[in-house]
Amino acid sequence: MYGVKTLLLGRDVPMRADRGMRGLTVRDLVEANLYEDEDAVIQDALRCLLRSRTDSRVRLAVHRYKTEDISLSKAAHLAGVSWAQMRDILVDRGVAVRLGPETVKEAREEVEVLRSLLES
Repeated sequence: MYGVKTLLLGRDVPMRADRGMRGLTVRDLVEANLYEDEDAVIQDALRCLLRSRTDSRVRLAVHRYKTEDISLSKAAHLAGVSWAQMRDILVDRGVAVRLGPETVKEAREEVEVLRSLLES
């Protein structure tokens, strides 16, 4: 099976998942009017991949927490775990936990993430 990395490079590369999908390309899905454009196909593929692979969601959340300065609440939301679980995951992986928002904007973002978690 071709990886998502190949899809993200923007190439019209055949996706091989099983025999029934041989020769299927990202472009085929757009031309069949299943998606608006190739980016939509890739985004949907990524969503499906991350939904089915919990370990990948957690690893991505840890990576983004370390490299993009996102909040603990946002990382927890991305990983699909509670705030406390995310904190424990970070500690277990040796990542320094940043507690509390540093700006009003960050505080508002955390409130929105928490609201969306409570509504789910």
